[in-house]
Amino acid sequence: MAINCFNELKERNFIYQTTDDENIPAILDKGGNIFYIGFDPTADSLHVGHLLPVMAMRHLQAYGNIPIVLVGGATALVGDPSGKQESRPIMSKEKVAENALAIKGQLAHFIDTSNAIFVNNADWFGSMLYIDFLRDVGHRFSVNKMLTAESVKLRLETGLSFLEFNYMLLQAYDFYILNRDHKCTFQLGGQDQWGNIVAGTDLVRRMSSNEVHGITMPLLTNDKGEKFGKTVAGAVWLDAKRTSIFDYYQFWRNADDGEVGKLLKYFTVLPVEEINRLSSLQAPAINRAKEILAFEATKLAHGQEEATKAYLAACSKFGFSDPKGEIETSSSIRSISADPGSIADLPTYKVPAANFAGEGMWIVKLMTESGLCISSSEARRLIKGGGAYVNENRIGDEKAMVKNEDFSGNALILKAGKKNVRRIVLEE
Repeated sequence: MAINCFNELKERNFIYQTTDDENIPAILDKGGNIFYIGFDPTADSLHVGHLLPVMAMRHLQAYGNIPIVLVGGATALVGDPSGKQESRPIMSKEKVAENALAIKGQLAHFIDTSNAIFVNNADWFGSMLYIDFLRDVGHRFSVNKMLTAESVKLRLETGLSFLEFNYMLLQAYDFYILNRDHKCTFQLGGQDQWGNIVAGTDLVRRMSSNEVHGITMPLLTNDKGEKFGKTVAGAVWLDAKRTSIFDYYQFWRNADDGEVGKLLKYFTVLPVEEINRLSSLQAPAINRAKEILAFEATKLAHGQEEATKAYLAACSKFGFSDPKGEIETSSSIRSISADPGSIADLPTYKVPAANFAGEGMWIVKLMTESGLCISSSEARRLIKGGGAYVNENRIGDEKAMVKNEDFSGNALILKAGKKNVRRIVLEE
């Protein structure tokens, strides 16, 4: 029996809170709803922390609902205080516009852009006069009520600028405009967006008497309570220039055993029954579920070919978890032969050969410049802890030098820990 839209989201744990628990399931199950999710273009790439709403958008679209992708060209200039300890740096309008264009291109990997609406709130806020906005919108908000929003209360302890305090009004007005111009009736966002979303549903009702709805999704954190998608080296980006495709694959492959089922439900489109089976595997078989997670997540972001390259490159270094294909899966990973392939697909850092002549290049410098460590102090700690390797040989001396004779065929393998790898190539 085909699962309905709301249950699909529920079984995959996308539903945290709704503005109408009683009626929203039936409304979503009818299909044909127009919904929106907003993205503030504060960088020229999305990172994996953005992917939960993106995947929700994909599922809703698959059930016949139409997404509006709102790029916050105007709101990014203000900054949403939700979930943040301090205010966001002010960006130029030119940079925000550039970032918005890049994000639109990345979203095309996840949704059918031919059946989606792309809007930029700079289009209606850019020409709006401040006094007009205050008269039309501002008088409909109670400051007392705004101060009860969790995102506002948290920031009052560290300081909240009047600029950021306006954000709730701006996001609420976005919902009104999208309802007025595109018949949009749903807004989705993270659970920290609850106050902003409810403000939007209230404003639409006050200004037009239309009934609209909101759904929030859980915020993902790791076992340390940190936002999902953060690593020692920083955020994991969808842009391959910021995070190599190999490193992107490895981020998912390195998931904790207990997190695999949850991540498969969120970040792949595999059937839930299959996910439950894969996530119940015991070690070492659970590593096959991690390979499938990494492959499917990478395929969504970068395509089948790049996901295949990353999979083979990783397995050529660390081994295949299921070389005989004994674990059943509907993932297209099953059609990829367990052939070690070539380490040429590993993330590569090119260095002039002259750097390794004579005394050679300091190991600490090579680890930081190649991107394996974010600082010299981190590299030193890694070496002291026994986690640095050159061609599988552990480096225990933080003063060690890498020389020409360490290379084979103009390349060597540099590792930080067991999973972070760089192929260092000599450049003439």
